[in-house]
Amino acid sequence: MIFDKIHQFNFPTTIRFGAGAVKELPAYLSKNNLKAPLIVTDPTIAQLPFFKTIVEDLKAKGIAVEVFSDIHKNPVKSDVYKGTDAWDATNRDSIIGIGGGAALDVARAIVLRVNHRDDLFKYDDLIGGDIYVTNDVPHFITIPTTSGTGSEVGRSAIIADDETHQKKILFSPKLMAQIVFADPELTMDLPPFITAATGMDALTHNMEAYLAKNFHPMCDGIALEGISLIKDALERATNNPDLESRSKMLMASMMGAIAFQKGLGVVHSLAHPLSSLLDTHHGLANAVNIPYGMQFNIAGFEDRFKKIARTLDLKDENGEAVVKYLFDLNTKVNIPHKLSDIGVKNEHIETLADLAFADFAHPNNPKPVSREDFKQLYLNAL
Repeated sequence: MIFDKIHQFNFPTTIRFGAGAVKELPAYLSKNNLKAPLIVTDPTIAQLPFFKTIVEDLKAKGIAVEVFSDIHKNPVKSDVYKGTDAWDATNRDSIIGIGGGAALDVARAIVLRVNHRDDLFKYDDLIGGDIYVTNDVPHFITIPTTSGTGSEVGRSAIIADDETHQKKILFSPKLMAQIVFADPELTMDLPPFITAATGMDALTHNMEAYLAKNFHPMCDGIALEGISLIKDALERATNNPDLESRSKMLMASMMGAIAFQKGLGVVHSLAHPLSSLLDTHHGLANAVNIPYGMQFNIAGFEDRFKKIARTLDLKDENGEAVVKYLFDLNTKVNIPHKLSDIGVKNEHIETLADLAFADFAHPNNPKPVSREDFKQLYLNAL
């Protein structure tokens, strides 16, 4: 079995992938003369046995560890500022992000802020702020614990404004990790809901990247293979997990994050406002919305949906079959079909439509999406 040993590949970040990869962390830090890392994680992971083992192993090797975990599940600017204060107060020399998308986004934003102290949102990529990312950044290591966002291989962090809830993108090639320790064993104990929600997030990344209007055939190929891996693994990883299904999901998650440099689309613009306005888990927001967003995209892009259907081994090679597959998959992993089942009410729709239309993802959708389209999509899903 290919998943029972550690593989290394570069794309372009060095990735150490396989069961037990995280055990290489102390030796890696020592080899690079890093003695005082700031570990950034979330409050839940900070209490888990595997995390405590990682910290204990580092301390046993004489590495002085400081843990920062005071972050929201949908991260905001103040989380980044508090993390930077922890860096300043404790004389750190590197940053290790351990967790899912929220922890890795905050870790990456702290990496940026250490030597870039203007207002964080000056560096917002949507207003060209990446040109201000000119200074060196600390040594950065990522260790994913979920199979969803693929943030471990990314170059950007999504951070929301505390007051307006609008999400900003902090981007620079400088923000890529120097190395990723992708250890599927760290995902083995994920509860079924988190496995399902993050897995559907990974599927959304791969599907939207494949449909995105930008030209990037390499990403197209990666996205289709990511879809294929998720087809093979998500239901099993959720309901009866084993190392193979967890490994495939972790790989597909990274592939989705690589592929979506091509762009995302309507589903993410539907999902982001649910997280910022109602604090909905991002993966869950994508999972509920993806069948409706894919239905919206079929007309005019039948050839693309035919290829997705083939990748999913569907009998009917068309968009309608893909949409049915998505509804059926949500049922199999216990994701609801309606927004009303996750706390969305009719009175939220107008505000959600405003936020979705202002979102950064849908300009790369294969077809234009108007504010009225967003309103109708929310109503369809309600």
